[in-house]
Amino acid sequence: MHNFKELKVWKAGIEVSKIVFELTRNFPTDERFGLISQMTRAAVSIPSNIAEGCGRRSAKEFSQFLSVSLGSAFELETHIILAKEFNYISDGQLLSLTSKITEVQKMLSGLQKNLAT
Repeated sequence: MHNFKELKVWKAGIEVSKIVFELTRNFPTDERFGLISQMTRAAVSIPSNIAEGCGRRSAKEFSQFLSVSLGSAFELETHIILAKEFNYISDGQLLSLTSKITEVQKMLSGLQKNLAT
């Protein structure tokens, strides 16, 4: 069992979630049950699955939750690209957030590899 609050990847996931919630405040209200909901759900899923995985008894179980978290990170990246396509965010916001998401993806993959060894 790990203390999830000490993991850099969990902290990075929290930061990404905060940014997503702030960005989506400026989206059209008719996206409340569409893209906003999808983006915030995927963003929250990243650190939540890391935390849940930390509470599991085996490295294999932890790794499974990291896989879910990684999937959510890729899903969120797709939502961010769509938000840019719909002109809800700027090029700069796209680049900044996708850079942070890519870093989280790399951290998750690295942690999974460490658990496998």
